[in-house]
Amino acid sequence: CCGADGEFRAEGMTRCPAHQLEPFMKRSRIIRRALSALALAVPLALAGCSKEQDGGGGAGDNTLIFVVSAEPPSLDGHRETTFATVHPTAPHYSVLVRVDPADPGSGRIVGDLAKTWEVSPDGKTYTFKLHPVVKFHDGSALTSRDVLASLNKIVFPPEGVVSIRKSYYTMVESITAPDPATVVVRLKFATPAFLPALAQPFNYIYSADKLAEDIHWYEKNVMGSGPFRMVEYTPGGYWRGVRFEDYFRPGLPKLDGFEAIFAPKENVRLQAIRGGRAMIEFRGFSPQGRDDLVRALGDRIRVQESPWNCGVFLAPNARKKPFDDVRVRKALSLALDRWEGSRYLSKIAIVKSVAGVVFPGHPLAMSREDLQQFPGYWPDIEASRAEARRLLKEAGVPEGYRFRLHNRGVDQPYKIVGTWVIDQWRQVGLDVEQWVQQTGPFFQTLTHDPPEFDVSIDFNCGAVVNPTIDISKFISADRSDSNYLRYTDRELDRLYDAQLKETDFDKQRALLLQFERRLLAEKVHYIMLYWFHRIIPHHAKVKGWEIGPSHYLNQDLATVSIEE
Repeated sequence: CCGADGEFRAEGMTRCPAHQLEPFMKRSRIIRRALSALALAVPLALAGCSKEQDGGGGAGDNTLIFVVSAEPPSLDGHRETTFATVHPTAPHYSVLVRVDPADPGSGRIVGDLAKTWEVSPDGKTYTFKLHPVVKFHDGSALTSRDVLASLNKIVFPPEGVVSIRKSYYTMVESITAPDPATVVVRLKFATPAFLPALAQPFNYIYSADKLAEDIHWYEKNVMGSGPFRMVEYTPGGYWRGVRFEDYFRPGLPKLDGFEAIFAPKENVRLQAIRGGRAMIEFRGFSPQGRDDLVRALGDRIRVQESPWNCGVFLAPNARKKPFDDVRVRKALSLALDRWEGSRYLSKIAIVKSVAGVVFPGHPLAMSREDLQQFPGYWPDIEASRAEARRLLKEAGVPEGYRFRLHNRGVDQPYKIVGTWVIDQWRQVGLDVEQWVQQTGPFFQTLTHDPPEFDVSIDFNCGAVVNPTIDISKFISADRSDSNYLRYTDRELDRLYDAQLKETDFDKQRALLLQFERRLLAEKVHYIMLYWFHRIIPHHAKVKGWEIGPSHYLNQDLATVSIEE
């Protein structure tokens, strides 16, 4: 939220504390460490204060306090893929349609700004009618003009603007706003994948005036029409929002406000919840963390669990030798004992299922028998590793070859899974160092064009479970901004387009199997590891929030309440 001059870029902000301290932080490593510790300690200590204790505007009895394990690389939902952006910012925004917050696991789509909508008989025209009186936090009216500007930024981004999910909308032909209360979307072809794509929780509706002034404005600023106004952001510390009194949904929000406390270490987040300084963490804790909280707090803790539409995998950089050789990429996959690793890692990390790139358990997903035909998924790990060694030798990779695995500085599951991967590669004679960066720098490295890492941890996390759209990450880079390896594969594009338009289930599943075979077994563009498993232990007094298969869903907090 801060500019280079130290001024906040949100409505009503004052000078940013982090920038006030910046000259001193540059002088001494010791001071930087002390300030970093203070930034975490102070908000955790203050989290239990009443409004009277901290002079007003602080955390009261009706303020939800939650912890977040990473800070946002930017504040623009249209360009980011991380929970670190969604969790603090989603309460400030409205979207056009969304997954039902009362039952996120159902995938049922309901309106948010859209009061109603109609679909033409041919399935190619969607007409949305907006709620009549909606205001932005600066008091200006939200109309179809703002929805149009926001959707155009997402679906048809201008040059120089990143829209990380633009590949979700290949079916969209045009978006218009014939009057202030109406938005019309016309499709090139009918597909059931459109509405779930539109319901992505990252699809914040921005002010058309702000976008016209500077289309990059929302990367560093916050101003929406959601249930809470932004009040304060202290980088390295906390984020605070308060109830928006002119929110368009009567009786909501139920809270006076919320505070998000940034704490990268899981142990710190667990202690915050255990000690009552925070009430919930929306991303998920490890199995051990869940068990520790239940032992400590008993029936004061409620535990919600769900399969998680989030897969972690490896991205080998084919623009660097020796990873430009498909034999080397295949060997990296063959070395991994995914089946035994799942049994071990699921006890200590938030990963569990072995699968391809289609959400495990979905009707379109591969069976175990299909999967075990792929290199790296064979049930005989010794035969798999023998083949890995043969391929490495054939490709001219010497014993003890050294390279770096680029990873994200978040323990669950990235650093834990990364450590396991390195040990697996050691079994075939590779010497790998783990290069860890915090979330902001990690994404800068991951998204740099051209890629400069050797091999990186990457992930694909969807909101609404919608495999026909979720796999769009893996199509050619000129169609997918989230294809960080920047390859072009027109056969993958062809298979993707064919399955997106296919209405016969069996034919669609067969096309998806061909897509996964080319991606994971033939070209080995990416190396799939595991799918996440979501575990949310939270104080039982937190009501009105239900878990879903994504840590992006149900985060505007409008229906959440605190009841002793």
